[in-house]
Amino acid sequence: MGETNSHINLNLKHPELFRDQAYVNGKWIEAKSGKRFDILDPGSNQKFASCPDMAAEDVDDAVKSAHEAFQVFRAFTPRARADLLAKYDALIREHKDDLATILVYETGKPLAEAYGEIEYATSFTRWFSGEAERVQGTTFPAAMPGRRIFTIKQPLGVTAALVPWNFPIAMVLRKAGAALAAGCTMIVKPSPETPLSALTLAYLAEKVGYPKGVLNVMPTTLANTPALSEALCRHPTVKKVSFTGSTRVGKILSAHCADSLKKLTLELGGNCPFVVFDDANLNQACEALMSLKFRHAGQACVTANRVYVQRGIYNELAELLATKTRQIRVGHGIDKNTTMGALTVPSGLDKVAEQVEDAKKNGGTVLTGGNRVNLNNGYFFEPTIITNASKSMKVAGEETFGPLLALFPFDTEEEAVKAANDTSMGLASYCFTKNIDRIWRMFENLEAGMIGLNSGNSSAAESPFGGIKDSGFGKESGKDVAINEYLITKTGTLTLEGQY
Repeated sequence: MGETNSHINLNLKHPELFRDQAYVNGKWIEAKSGKRFDILDPGSNQKFASCPDMAAEDVDDAVKSAHEAFQVFRAFTPRARADLLAKYDALIREHKDDLATILVYETGKPLAEAYGEIEYATSFTRWFSGEAERVQGTTFPAAMPGRRIFTIKQPLGVTAALVPWNFPIAMVLRKAGAALAAGCTMIVKPSPETPLSALTLAYLAEKVGYPKGVLNVMPTTLANTPALSEALCRHPTVKKVSFTGSTRVGKILSAHCADSLKKLTLELGGNCPFVVFDDANLNQACEALMSLKFRHAGQACVTANRVYVQRGIYNELAELLATKTRQIRVGHGIDKNTTMGALTVPSGLDKVAEQVEDAKKNGGTVLTGGNRVNLNNGYFFEPTIITNASKSMKVAGEETFGPLLALFPFDTEEEAVKAANDTSMGLASYCFTKNIDRIWRMFENLEAGMIGLNSGNSSAAESPFGGIKDSGFGKESGKDVAINEYLITKTGTLTLEGQY
């Protein structure tokens, strides 16, 4: 492994879980260029590790090894794939303490949230271990006599996962869980900020007995990410790509995949609305909003970005939120007293600060927060609430991806629906009301792939996850739909003699 000069000691219970080389074809390797890049702790801006800077020239070897592995892995029975996933799930849970520590130093999130991500992530390995044995074909009654029509499902082949930094373990396992259950092999390109957790997952997959080449991980820098990703998308042997990230990049990748008509799943930007009516349970809405907005410092695609509050309860809910927000303790994620950690990337600080200043210039009021936090040279920002928000502000049209909550007043249901849908995005929306007729209307009228109804949680292993509009297409998780993204349906038509 590469050498790392750092004052940060992870104090892992099992130091062998720390992997800082790429994993291809069952081997721990360096990039062909020999170059490496630094991994920084967002809570202190200190280097604590480095990884190989894989490039486009490294892609073909990885794809060839994954293709060779597919010839073996595709023949595993559904029961064998299910058993492997179940063992993998158990091994990940067994090492959750060390995984949580790595997550804290990669992402900046608090330790409690790191454990929460691992629990969320392993819900996918558990779910897909069951899905492996639920793949079924079909039969159809034929219109023509003497004919039989039926289908079978088969794994696609080599697949690629392009994974973000905000939930690096969960996003790898949500994609890889479905692929491995289906019988596909996978190449994972983690974000430059968070490659170590993905490499640890590869190590655990090796230990549990996955054949070499079934799961591969290629870390790379931000500079090399476009070329490496394009090489994966354009490679003729790669049959499917799953990407979680920005809409801008998703459209670029879609164009890369179009030349070979490659199967593609895109989970893109959110800019999600959160609507609270005056008959809502305000404590219920407040608890949901606090978790949804300030978890991982607001760095989630499904987080509430625009909060629309009916005018009759606007001031009451604002004060309730402000009281709870002032109780948040900002600090390094490894400190067990921390309830909100650092932003993962320093550019996130600039964006939040810019949106706060823009809101103030356009008539907004900072109810609480609004400033950077000078702590250990880390990427910290106060949890912030803006009142008197309006459509003219940047926070209304841009996904924040930071700890900024803006409250927009509204009067009527029609007004709220129009404002909520006034975005190119359509990942998730949320609605809080105790009027059953209204909640059903909102469910049908809000333009998003997932709707939280008196709930701030739109993601679970058993629930289809995915958006509409510029938030992408395809589903991850959920019964049948997620694993089908990694399968082909083959139709057979048989003509019989001597039978009706």
